[in-house]
Amino acid sequence: MRAVPERAAAPKQAISLSVHTNLSAIEHDWRAFEQTADCTPFQTFDWLDTWQRCIGTLNRVTPAIVVARHGSAILFILPLAVQPGRLARALSFLGQDLCDYNAPLLAPEFSSVVGANFAALWREIRALLQATPALRHDLISLAKMPEKIGAQANPLLCLDVRLNASGAYETALGPDWEQFYTAKRSSATRRRDRTKLKRLGELGKVSFVSPGDTELVPTVDLLIAQKSKAFARMGIANMFVRPGYTAFYRELGTAPRHRSLVHVSRLDVGPAWAALNLGLTFRDCYYHILASYDDGEVSRFGPGAAHLRELLRFATERGMKRFDFTIGDEPYKRDWCENEQRLYDYSAAVTLRGWPSAALSLGWRRIKRAIKQTAPLWNAAQRLRSTIASLRKKPEPTKEPAD
Repeated sequence: MRAVPERAAAPKQAISLSVHTNLSAIEHDWRAFEQTADCTPFQTFDWLDTWQRCIGTLNRVTPAIVVARHGSAILFILPLAVQPGRLARALSFLGQDLCDYNAPLLAPEFSSVVGANFAALWREIRALLQATPALRHDLISLAKMPEKIGAQANPLLCLDVRLNASGAYETALGPDWEQFYTAKRSSATRRRDRTKLKRLGELGKVSFVSPGDTELVPTVDLLIAQKSKAFARMGIANMFVRPGYTAFYRELGTAPRHRSLVHVSRLDVGPAWAALNLGLTFRDCYYHILASYDDGEVSRFGPGAAHLRELLRFATERGMKRFDFTIGDEPYKRDWCENEQRLYDYSAAVTLRGWPSAALSLGWRRIKRAIKQTAPLWNAAQRLRSTIASLRKKPEPTKEPAD
């Protein structure tokens, strides 16, 4: 992809802006900045560079990485992107769909330097992007923005945001696993867990495994296969058939350079790989990203739940302070978590061509949130989805040959 020359906006309060379409051109500065910046693992260079190489390029996505400097020091990095659509070109976060949290990376001093002036900076950012031919766009669609980034308020919430259809869930880990487990689960639940674990043990030795180099590729491939089957059962579109998605997760889970960020694990029951997981370890937090389980005989005794307990134990014993279940309102998350984080979306038309797409996006998000936040509607939607999936799987009746 041809790099667009850096374009600097007029300084304001000693803050200068530049935009980059080539991630490798700012890799050194980005990697150095993320060591001290407030951010999540979804804003790290490794995550977004892998996404762009595996998925973004295939979908003609142009990165629009905005870098703000206060003097010579980076104040924030805003990883945006422009993607062509059927009707209009959209500005969104880079890797937006696969990032559970979308946000800028903020220097620790960001709030004290910018204060309440980010709205003015946002206008400058928009003008800078529209002045760059490769980054011109018709609408803005930003999704899954958290309220806070580290200890700082998310500056993008100064926009006319709306609540996302889903929340995100996190629990604080203690120094001792057994103490944490006892506090979170009732005696009856713990007794039921022990019974199911015993039944799993009757099928074979139960082991929590972090696979070595030779087993990483088959482990990640089985995780993708099991997850694909689960999507089919639930009537959910299989993301792994989309261009680049399988390659993205395979590279994340197997490339040596990602070992400090990505944790792949299994729960083995005898020779069976009964449950699998790809998570992220970032600073003091474990992020639960992608999990699956075998739908055969072992599924009767909750291998996925047993694997989750082992992941919580794993994070606790390694001194992590938090376990983040990320986006999604699944009931099991509320069983473990005391903290819910609200996420926000923003849609706006920039040109007349962008109005229809922006209106459709806003309308769909409102409908989706209304359904997901109304229990009877959401339960009915899930039942309908599962019913349609089961009907699709039924073989057509054999026709008798004509006389």
